[in-house]
Amino acid sequence: MMKAYKIAPNDILKLIPSMGGGICTDKITVDGLPIMYMYRDEPVNTKDSGWRFFSGTEDSDYMANAGFHSVYDLNTIANYEPAIIPFLNHPVGSEFERSDDKGKFIKIG
Repeated sequence: MMKAYKIAPNDILKLIPSMGGGICTDKITVDGLPIMYMYRDEPVNTKDSGWRFFSGTEDSDYMANAGFHSVYDLNTIANYEPAIIPFLNHPVGSEFERSDDKGKFIKIG
């Protein structure tokens, strides 16, 4: 089944230099929810930035279904949520959340 992304691939703008990929859920890329939680893990390969992005509405059953999350170039994820851009150079182990979709990201880890 083809996913109906909130932003068409042809509408993705170049916002940041190439920084690798990150995992983002369909709650963001398909449903259009804002990123409310993100963390940076150890990369699993050379193309992985280690970043993981969530709306905060994903439960364990949702996350257990690999069809509901994918690896995207960080530039693509930044098009969905430009507010992540200032945080992308933070080191592995960094963790950020916000209290509402208009709030600023707060470092929690």
